[in-house]
Amino acid sequence: MSALGVLPECTPAEATAAQREGAFLLDVREYEEWMAGHVDGAVHVPMQQLPERLAEFPTDRRIVCICRSGNRSGQVTAWLLRQGYDAINMAGGMRQWHAEQLPFVNANGNPGVVL
Repeated sequence: MSALGVLPECTPAEATAAQREGAFLLDVREYEEWMAGHVDGAVHVPMQQLPERLAEFPTDRRIVCICRSGNRSGQVTAWLLRQGYDAINMAGGMRQWHAEQLPFVNANGNPGVVL
């Protein structure tokens, strides 16, 4: 977090730009949510599995945390920051992503839905 204790956040459009620039998109939702629709290229690690899978996360680039509404991903962002990672929360989550009509896919590669 910043010196003021404010969680760093980005918009879905900023997350898309960050992904193009090499950011690691981390989707922390549950399996069913991920299967229904996710950002193409994002990595799925449910929130409960984070501690045991921490070694899978890059230490040399920004991690954009994503969930459905921005709440779970905000908690994950704060946790990753405490672990020394460069993390940022995508405000509004997949609901906002969908509202901004950005593309996302389901498990079969078809247009996704937000559960």
